[in-house]
Amino acid sequence: MSKKGFGQLSALVVGESWIKHTTHMKGFDHFHSTEYEEGAGEFLEAVSSGGIDVTYIRGHEVSSRFPTSLERLEDYDVVVISDVGANTFLLTDDTFLRSKPTVNRLSLIADYVQRGGGLLMVGGYLSFTGIDGRARYGMSPLADVLPVELLAFDDRIEVPEGAVAEFDVPDHDALGETPPRWPALLGYNRVVAKPDAQVIARYRDDPLLVVGTHGAGRVSAFTSDLAPHWAPPEFLDWEHYQALWVSLLTWTSGRYEAGRGSVKTA
Repeated sequence: MSKKGFGQLSALVVGESWIKHTTHMKGFDHFHSTEYEEGAGEFLEAVSSGGIDVTYIRGHEVSSRFPTSLERLEDYDVVVISDVGANTFLLTDDTFLRSKPTVNRLSLIADYVQRGGGLLMVGGYLSFTGIDGRARYGMSPLADVLPVELLAFDDRIEVPEGAVAEFDVPDHDALGETPPRWPALLGYNRVVAKPDAQVIARYRDDPLLVVGTHGAGRVSAFTSDLAPHWAPPEFLDWEHYQALWVSLLTWTSGRYEAGRGSVKTA
């Protein structure tokens, strides 16, 4: 990838959006309401103000906006997938609604990493294996790319009392100069680090941050979340929140500097 080491560091962030359809019961009567929400706000603001040029694709936009060619995907130095399952990439409108063959977007990401792109997966209910096994990345082309092995069943570990990270490599470049003392997290996806990967942070025996390589590219897995509920206000408001994510994205991209960033959503 010719962009490595030159110009603005760019990231493609995918996921962290949802629609809630709620039933309200009031005595004899009931009604419904629908609400759209996004969870990536603090993260997008942090990394863009930290010098990374961000393009944001919401979960429901993957079918229409996610790149369908390697050339377009290589406009970005790193791809971030957070809380959106494999089906969203595989069952696009053309395939699911119209039974048309289309490019496999997850195979495209695998090829992108093989050629030198960066991939970061962030945890959530629809990351890694996910709630009830619905995220399904272990049955996707990304299974061989990620630096972790995925469970074959619901992988969520809820830690309501707070999970305090311990650090195996507190001075790793992916952490930048952030201190190895994270505010407590409230849960994560359980994974197993691959033999050739490096565990930077963990909770007990479970990895929280794992990094590695695939082909010419770098891959990272942050198994907790970048937003609530697993990332509580204390983590989002942590003075090193921005530096942590900028450092992790920069390392994963294979680049060593970030400029003045922005967020593009359309």
